[in-house]
Amino acid sequence: MQQVWMQRDYCDRVSSRLLVLFVQSLRSQRLPWAALSAICLVMSAESSLAASRKDIDLQVGVEQRFGSKPTDALTLQAPSGDRLTFRFETEGKPQTVTGTSATLEIVQQPLPEPALQERVVLSTHRSFESAEDSANRWLAQGIPVELAQPQRWQVWAKRDVYSTPLLRRLLLQSLQEHGIQTAYIDTQILPKQPRASLVVNGYRYTRDRIEILSGQGAVRVIEKSGDKTRQLYAGSLRVQPNAYGTYTLVNQVPLEAYLRGVVPYEIGTWAVQPVLQVQAILARTYALRNLRRFAIDGYQLCADTQCQVYNGLTGADPATDRAIAATRGKVLTYNNELVDAVYSSSTGGITAPFNDVWSGAERPYLRAIIDSVANPWDLARQSLADEKNFRRFISQTKGFNEASEEMFRWRIESRIETLNQDIRRYLTTIKSPLATFKTIQRLTVTQRSPAGRVIRLTVTTDAGSIELEKDNILVALYAPNSTLFYLEPLYGANRVLKGYTFVGGGLGHGVGLSQTGTYYLGKLGWSSDRILSFYFPGTQLQPISNAITFWRDANGKESGS
Repeated sequence: MQQVWMQRDYCDRVSSRLLVLFVQSLRSQRLPWAALSAICLVMSAESSLAASRKDIDLQVGVEQRFGSKPTDALTLQAPSGDRLTFRFETEGKPQTVTGTSATLEIVQQPLPEPALQERVVLSTHRSFESAEDSANRWLAQGIPVELAQPQRWQVWAKRDVYSTPLLRRLLLQSLQEHGIQTAYIDTQILPKQPRASLVVNGYRYTRDRIEILSGQGAVRVIEKSGDKTRQLYAGSLRVQPNAYGTYTLVNQVPLEAYLRGVVPYEIGTWAVQPVLQVQAILARTYALRNLRRFAIDGYQLCADTQCQVYNGLTGADPATDRAIAATRGKVLTYNNELVDAVYSSSTGGITAPFNDVWSGAERPYLRAIIDSVANPWDLARQSLADEKNFRRFISQTKGFNEASEEMFRWRIESRIETLNQDIRRYLTTIKSPLATFKTIQRLTVTQRSPAGRVIRLTVTTDAGSIELEKDNILVALYAPNSTLFYLEPLYGANRVLKGYTFVGGGLGHGVGLSQTGTYYLGKLGWSSDRILSFYFPGTQLQPISNAITFWRDANGKESGS
């Protein structure tokens, strides 16, 4: 009997039909161990299948900073023959209003006295990945933090802990005494407060939270600007405050419907089905892996390139819809945990390991892979950390999966005046005292990875030197399309520095899958499974189930479905 109860531990998620059978077997003790084992396997399979078929609602910020401009306005429309329902509270009581359309505007409400908006910014980053790693390091030092994205990703000292001007200044003083100069206090005095205002049926309702639904489960949003951009969103919408004193329009949408608005915009619609299926699997995995990104604002994902481009049902296409349906519920995993399913337009001929671009723990499945089926380069024998090897690699234009693509190789000149502006703008953003420099004297690649990526770039100015690391190089400098480049100085008369030419390859971070590379592999007849195994070695394709870990935090705590 003890063995039977041990076996029951495997059957913690079961259907009612099989549970009855299992209980009956326990009471009668007539089923042998093998039979009970088989029942549990069926239960487990049925549970996993049910989980993969069950859709998951996502919360996507489709208008993240509504109210940042006084002229911000949106028109909300019901589909033809339908009506919209608006729910909010009036004097603490629920109120419901209906109509075929409405306008969402911003009203600037004067405050009785100017309000102080202040936070301690500990660090600023181009990517969520590096910001999250920085947040974990601050936490390890005993400083409670939260991740924000007012423009760039930032790590803030937790506002409800450092809740007074005195506490914020004591924290900053302590950091400076320990030699940390990157932190600063961002202070704004606000004479007015933007308020969300809904105009429907000729009446105006100024409310901080508004829920918007339709009978058909879709709402059209029209940008009230010159181009009158229209987007049709499945699910429902809601207006809610965010951490920056403005509002976010959040789309609550089922995962599979969300993918219909992502896959066409991320990969196009013209590729062969295996390529579209790869994008659908990665987009699904990426979304579920990154649900924590906007916890500070009360939603999960954004709708631009800081997450995945999402435009609702407006661009849905039969070709990508077929790929989404064919892969329904499938995700990519490593050791039963969702992978960081990252992808970029072009790798430049070699994929970047995770730590070549971002900070944090290495991902074994995100490593340097020559993006080719022809083996044009032996990375084990010819490390791209060597500058001569790297320049020879960049000079090669044949034998790679992306060789026919425009961004595979590039040369971009940037005049010294432009470089000065770029660096000055970057230093001003991070509140650096070097922002008042007069001119750049030299750019130097001071560290390059074995996969060729620039890890550290030193900018020498008349006022001092600045170290740019990993993807922050792409924040500070407009010219390079990726960190896979080398520099050629441009000289004028009397060897006066006039600028630099960036010579490189690829577009974007280069980690994980190359979208242009998949086009080529698709033309060769590769299956979706084979393409995924090429770019994410050691991973497994699985249906979504309760057994899969979505992600682990810095302390190893698991989050799942």
